[in-house]
Amino acid sequence: MNRRLPPAARWLLHRAVGAVLVLWGAASLAFLVLHLVPGDPVTTLLGASATDSAALREEILREYHLDDPLAVQYAAFLGRLATGDLGSSYQQQQPVSLIIGEQLGDTAQLSLSALVLLVAGALVTAAATAGRRRRVRGAVSGAELVAVSTPAFWLGIVLLTVFSFRLNLFPVAGAGDWRSLVLPVVTLAVPFGSLLAQVLREGMEAALHQPFALTARSRGLSGTALRLRHALRHAAVPAVTLSGWLAGGLLGGTVLVETVFARPGLGRVALDAISNRDIPVVVGLVLLSAAVYLVVNALADLLCLWADPRLRSPA
Repeated sequence: MNRRLPPAARWLLHRAVGAVLVLWGAASLAFLVLHLVPGDPVTTLLGASATDSAALREEILREYHLDDPLAVQYAAFLGRLATGDLGSSYQQQQPVSLIIGEQLGDTAQLSLSALVLLVAGALVTAAATAGRRRRVRGAVSGAELVAVSTPAFWLGIVLLTVFSFRLNLFPVAGAGDWRSLVLPVVTLAVPFGSLLAQVLREGMEAALHQPFALTARSRGLSGTALRLRHALRHAAVPAVTLSGWLAGGLLGGTVLVETVFARPGLGRVALDAISNRDIPVVVGLVLLSAAVYLVVNALADLLCLWADPRLRSPA
């Protein structure tokens, strides 16, 4: 029956089923891990100065249904998710969707700005060095390897020391005007952009040795035009396949960068929720990360189909 569907419908059906399974698996794993690790969310709710009475603990357990068996809690959790209800935060006493929505804008601004910078930098670097002399490629590759190996928090501290404390060019912390965004964006973009540039350059190098490149040169096509019109398109497929990992890396790196630069955003929300065992907030963040991963991978597949027509042939 599935074979009778048009290719586009089969693709959408496959994506929809896969998305449901991924979201279910991510939410279930986060739920189980947070319930099985040592610690007690009731103790966190009471606080160090609160009266640790048995009656108060029992009341909190009943209010949040934490005294139910784990299987009952899991079934109720899945039922709420099926209706789009992420629950309320144990600590802030607010809907999880509201907490995430209030901080999503700052994190999206940082992540998207870093994405634009790293893609632009990788494209320029790869196009400028592919097919060049070995010394030039070796020097650039060495610098990229150092950048990829540099921890984001260390790079952020170095940038803060040089450009904020010594040169006083950018603010130390917070989220104000565009100046407060420069150092966090650079910190987040440099490692991932360096890796993407390496992948693009390797793909372009391989494409420049293909027969079509020799034919294009024989027709008088310049080296720059050959790289941008043909080699870059061939190198885009392996680079785009990294987008899923790149999206996950950017989300994880955003947590560190927002902490180093004391910026508002989902990074601080995630750290507070994990340290306080705020299970609804953690699960909401996990679902958001999984949804971003699914969207990015779907877009990556479409880009691969556009870049390489051979992938459009039916299986």
